[in-house]
Amino acid sequence: MNFIFIKIAILATLFCACNTKTSVGTPIKSDSTGIKSKMKGLNFVAPPQPFADNPMKPVKNLGANWIAVIPYGFTMPEKPLVVYNSNEWQWWGERPAGVRATIETAHAEGLHVMLKPQIYVPGSWTGGLDFATAADWDSWEQSYEAYLLPFARLADSLDVEILCVGTEFKIGARKREVFWRSLIKKVRNIYKGTLTYSANWDEYQEVPFWDALDAIGVSAYFPLIDHKTPLEETLQSAWQPYVVQLKTLSEQRKKPILFTEYGYMSVDGCAGKIWEVEQVATTLPINEAAQSNALAAMWAVFGAQPWWAGGFLWKWFPNMQGHEGYPERDYTPQGKAAERRLQQIWH
Repeated sequence: MNFIFIKIAILATLFCACNTKTSVGTPIKSDSTGIKSKMKGLNFVAPPQPFADNPMKPVKNLGANWIAVIPYGFTMPEKPLVVYNSNEWQWWGERPAGVRATIETAHAEGLHVMLKPQIYVPGSWTGGLDFATAADWDSWEQSYEAYLLPFARLADSLDVEILCVGTEFKIGARKREVFWRSLIKKVRNIYKGTLTYSANWDEYQEVPFWDALDAIGVSAYFPLIDHKTPLEETLQSAWQPYVVQLKTLSEQRKKPILFTEYGYMSVDGCAGKIWEVEQVATTLPINEAAQSNALAAMWAVFGAQPWWAGGFLWKWFPNMQGHEGYPERDYTPQGKAAERRLQQIWH
C-alpha cells in the first residue's frame, strides 16, 4: 500500500472523520456514538517465545482494530545508557525479528500498528529519569537515538501506521526540548508515517514539542474515584474535569488526543490512584465489575468526542504469554467481564 495514502487515512482517523479506511480501503461508517471511527487498540505484550498460534484472531474477535508493539529498552537509574537486544534475557517479541514478525502478522490480519519503543527503568520509571550533568544527558540521548532510529527505519519499511517516539519522560521532555525536537526531525527524515509521543496524565499539558508531532499521546491513568466498585455514572462524572482539560489542549494545539495507554486492574478500587493500586494489587480482592465499569465509563465519555482519536488498552497477552503471574488481577481484560463488555462496545 502506498505510504502517503496510509498516512492520509490515519490522520483522517486521528481527526475523527466521519469515514475512515480499513487496510483494504473499505469505508467504515461511524455509528451514532462515533465509536466505530475510533482507534480501538491494545498494547500488545511482547511474548518471550515465538507465537505458537496466530494471536491476532482473539484481538479481532474482541473488536480491536489496532495493536501497539512495544520493544523495551532498559536504563538503570543514574546510568546514562539504553541497553537493548544485547542480553539473552531480551524476549523474542522485543527483539528485531520478533517485532517484525508481530507487525507482519498484525498487518496480514488487517490490523493497524503503532510501534512504541519504550524504556523501562528498574526500580523507578521514565518520568523520574534525570541526570546530574549535561554530559550525562548527552550520553543517554545518543544512546536513546541509537535505540530509536532503527525502529523508525523498520517502521518505514513495514508501513507501520504510527510511531511513538517516547513514553512518559516527565522530566526529560521539559528539560531537554532541544534533543526531542532534533530527534523528531531525524525520525521524519527516515519515517513517513504518523508521529506521536506518550505523555503521562500529569505532564501532557507541559510537553513543549507537541507542534512537531501529529497527535497528542496521553498515558491516561487519571485518578477518578477510589470506591471499591464505582458505578459507571459516577465514573463518567469524575471524568468531566479531565475532559475539559484535554479538549482545551486539543483545540489550542490543533491536534487530536490519542490515549496511547489507558487501563484498569481487575481489583477493588482500580479507578483511583492506579500507581498506588499497582503496588498492592496482588493483595487486593479480585473485582471484575470494577474494571468493566471503568472501561465502559471511559468509552461512554470519550467515544463521541470528535477531538479524541481513540486509545490503546493496557494490556493484552498474546496466547497468554508474558504475564507476571497474576493475570486475574492485572490490566488485561482477557477472560473477564471487561472482555465481554468491550466486545459489546467495540462491535
